Amino acid sequence: MPQTLCVDTAPIYSLAHLTLINCTPAELVYIAARAGYDAVSPRFIPMNVPGEFDRAPLDTAQIQALRTALDTTGLKVLDVELARITEDCNPREFEAALELGARVNAGHMIMSAWTKRRDDRNFILDTYAETCDLAAPYGLTIDLEFPSFSRLRTLDEALDIVRAADRPNGGILVDTLYLHLSRVDLGELLHVPQEWLHFLHISDCLPGIADTREGMIQLARDARLYPGEGWIDFEGIIERCPPMNYSVELPNQSRVAELGYEEHARRCLTHAKQTFGAARSKRRLIDKQAA
Repeated sequence: MPQTLCVDTAPIYSLAHLTLINCTPAELVYIAARAGYDAVSPRFIPMNVPGEFDRAPLDTAQIQALRTALDTTGLKVLDVELARITEDCNPREFEAALELGARVNAGHMIMSAWTKRRDDRNFILDTYAETCDLAAPYGLTIDLEFPSFSRLRTLDEALDIVRAADRPNGGILVDTLYLHLSRVDLGELLHVPQEWLHFLHISDCLPGIADTREGMIQLARDARLYPGEGWIDFEGIIERCPPMNYSVELPNQSRVAELGYEEHARRCLTHAKQTFGAARSKRRLIDKQAA
């Protein structure tokens, strides 16, 4: 059975690697621990984007440094990333990251699709299903994300793939920013089987939606806001989702330059706990009144 961290009493707050993308996984752990997080979400498969730490995939020394950091701090690993479906994708190339994820007791791996053709649904489906099969012995779910500038741009497109694959360790990763950019009606979240929702990527943004792919990429990779600073309806999201863990994915280079890695990470967490704590408290009150 896929692993998952318990959310019966309080959610796990994890620091996603994109928030501090030029840190090594071990550095990410130590910063997260000092800032008050429960877990990290490290990147084991590089995307080769500007600013990304340049010593990936991880070598033996980095893996040992990561395990030492986890042992020293007591932090958990919520999920690992990022398995990308491209035209020349071979799912077996993800197996080293899956194995490493299992070694650090991760519960999930993120996947997204970056092919360029619109008639490649069956290829995406087969790749996703095979990756789920490869991940199953390691106890990981494969959580399909729908970045608004990727091949799968909407919740419905991601749901179609996960539903058709029909794997017990399948899942959907909802990112609050992409809900906004893809203009997803929050009512659509009620169409997602609860067992497919394992954790949530959280960040905020201003009301306007970029009208170009480049604009969306710039916002997603460089200018997200702390939860509660923008206009995303976190309360509405919480109302329509089961209890989940939270991964704070909030890259903002101007904030990092102003505050430094650790203070930026700390403010991400402070805002997240304030915003999501209030939303969860209101939901519990509503559920209690309805009982």
